[in-house]
Amino acid sequence: MSRPDPSVGRCLDFDTYVPGLITWLANKLSSGASRTYRERYGLGIIDWRVLASVAAEDGCTATRICQVVGLDKAAVSRSFSLLCARGLVTLGEGPLRAKPARLTAAGREVHDGLLDLALARQQRLLHGMSPAETVELTRLLHKLLAGVPHANADVDVST
Repeated sequence: MSRPDPSVGRCLDFDTYVPGLITWLANKLSSGASRTYRERYGLGIIDWRVLASVAAEDGCTATRICQVVGLDKAAVSRSFSLLCARGLVTLGEGPLRAKPARLTAAGREVHDGLLDLALARQQRLLHGMSPAETVELTRLLHKLLAGVPHANADVDVST
């Protein structure tokens, strides 16, 4: 984007506003992934995140997925319904948010195909970066994630 025009008053510099850059990057990556995953597997990006979470932590719950991945509870619930209807996930007993989720054999197969696709997309995204740059980027992203609670705390801008 072009630099802000000081004659119009205060505004964001889109080239240096880190939360915006991260959000725009994430939105564009999610949009492309969702389109590709829907075309190939009939699942969107939320479904992939839920499926990946269940694969990574057998027996995880909707509440756990919301905590770890930061997804909306309603979105996880809708995804569980779809994944169960497609026979990719089974849910144990208990209230919906506390039901342990497990991949079925079909779910493992779909997960593994999507995982290959996700890793190939990551490789394309990181093309041109050295291994050291990739390690440093990952380190910085984890540092930013650790700062999210502080950023999300109430801010007093009157001082």
